[in-house]
Amino acid sequence: MFETRHSFPGQFPISAIRVLVYFLLPLAFTGASCNFQSHKADVILHNGTVVDPGLYSDLQGSSPASAIAVKDGRILEVGPERTILNKYSAPLQVDLRKSFVYPGFMDAHAHFVGYASGLANADLMGTTSWPDVLDRLEAHVQAHDLEPEAWILGRGWDHNDWPVASDGSPAAFPSRFDELESRFSDHPVLLWRVDGHALIANERALSAAGFTTDTRMPGGVLLQENGELTGLLIDLAADSLQSCVPPLDSARRVALIHQAEQNILAAGLTHVTDAGLNRSDIDLLAALHLSGKLKLRIEAMVSDNPSSLDHYLASGPVITDRLHVKSFKFYMDGSLGSRGAALVSPYSDRTGHSGYLLQDPADFRVKLERLHAAGFQAATHCIGDSAVRTALTFYKEVLGGVNDRRWRIEHAQVVHPDDIERFAAATVIPSVQPTHATSDMYWAGERLGRNRVRRAYVYKELQDVLGLLPLGTDFPVEDISPLKTFRAATLRTDAEGFPRGGFQPENALDRRSALQGLTQWPALACFRERDLGHVAAGYWADFTILDRNLLTVSDEDLPEARVLQTWIAGQQLYAGE
Repeated sequence: MFETRHSFPGQFPISAIRVLVYFLLPLAFTGASCNFQSHKADVILHNGTVVDPGLYSDLQGSSPASAIAVKDGRILEVGPERTILNKYSAPLQVDLRKSFVYPGFMDAHAHFVGYASGLANADLMGTTSWPDVLDRLEAHVQAHDLEPEAWILGRGWDHNDWPVASDGSPAAFPSRFDELESRFSDHPVLLWRVDGHALIANERALSAAGFTTDTRMPGGVLLQENGELTGLLIDLAADSLQSCVPPLDSARRVALIHQAEQNILAAGLTHVTDAGLNRSDIDLLAALHLSGKLKLRIEAMVSDNPSSLDHYLASGPVITDRLHVKSFKFYMDGSLGSRGAALVSPYSDRTGHSGYLLQDPADFRVKLERLHAAGFQAATHCIGDSAVRTALTFYKEVLGGVNDRRWRIEHAQVVHPDDIERFAAATVIPSVQPTHATSDMYWAGERLGRNRVRRAYVYKELQDVLGLLPLGTDFPVEDISPLKTFRAATLRTDAEGFPRGGFQPENALDRRSALQGLTQWPALACFRERDLGHVAAGYWADFTILDRNLLTVSDEDLPEARVLQTWIAGQQLYAGE
């Protein structure tokens, strides 16, 4: 099942996973002698094609399975049409009309609760200039009839997408003096950059946080110009200002979560790893799951703060069918776009600046030791090669060597060539988001320089270390669509097919690996390989149903793939037109 050079020894090693699947496969296709339709199921899906690259070795995606029997939310049997229809009866039979059934797509790194909250804010994704941002804010204020003093919140601007300066240099960060103050003087304004690691705020917002030119914050930057704050805040400074925003009332939060869930189901996702939640967010998700009002499966990574750490280490992991709380999320550095990523050598477009680490080394080591002792998983945000190296060093010290703890490095965008094999030394899983490569490729070379950019977004190299590579979107930083993730991983081009032949195509994933990165490997990364990631007997009946086979469709037609249906636990939760 896994082509890997390094195993996960321990309670459930990869060798055991392989044996389990090999035992499951015969059960999935055995049509035991029985009377006609004598076995009862809840649902039968038939006249389709099962596509599961983790089970079927045929790279063309051919499968003997065309029908699935489901009972109590789990798969009873997978097999040929006549076998299933002759053996089982069910009150609901679904004709798939030759469509393609995949294991439910899983997003290995996203921000579900943040995405939901952001649906109430101004959408600044795709803005082409700072004036475009301001115009969208005006439209947002009018559309929502915001009263004076109400906060104006937005996210998605990216100055790297804006026109270059008159001298040909890249567009600079915006400033609150560029009409933000004059046009929105009655409101505190807070506008997050697309990556969530920088924001621009006006004077009212800065005053709410008590920020002045004398404010200093370790791990954060408050940009100044001519003795005044420009309103541009980076990393921990931005996070501190965010905490001043009045929270949404509970009814509004729940409504936004439901809206977000529907959007995500329509994209074909059945499971999301939310990379960094406070205890209150997790409690809300647990309550919604318990009431049956939230169906989406969620792996909740706990945000790195003392109260959450103490609480969950004392109470232990939370394990239900829909919600897992078994890991903690740390930030080692910022983003490449805002030059907060920690690099071994200085940025090519800012002399002497190498970014900065956000973790105190001694404190980080203590946290990791506590997690290790309590059996929790660590996941650390590392964009720059210095951050990756630092996290791997501490992981190795705590883990010791090859293990089955499945600790993770999130993003791993820039990896020094000396550090690739260090993932294997402590069995550390790299978790990446392919659309970052196709979003950053226009300007990443400016930050890193011609030689170093070749060490960025090396997804194929990272996959080869352990033989697996869970994939995510990092939404709302990127689009929620797993199909866009698949295209970026395999074609390495943007939506318009640029660049021809792909961005650094030597690190593109093959179709089978990319599909495993959306199904089998995220399940393994969050300890759910016994329940999720395959279409086989005993697994949850989570399916993503598409109109074409991702393993065989042409490059030209791949962008046209559509989600037809999304199922979780044998229940159809989305049906396309």
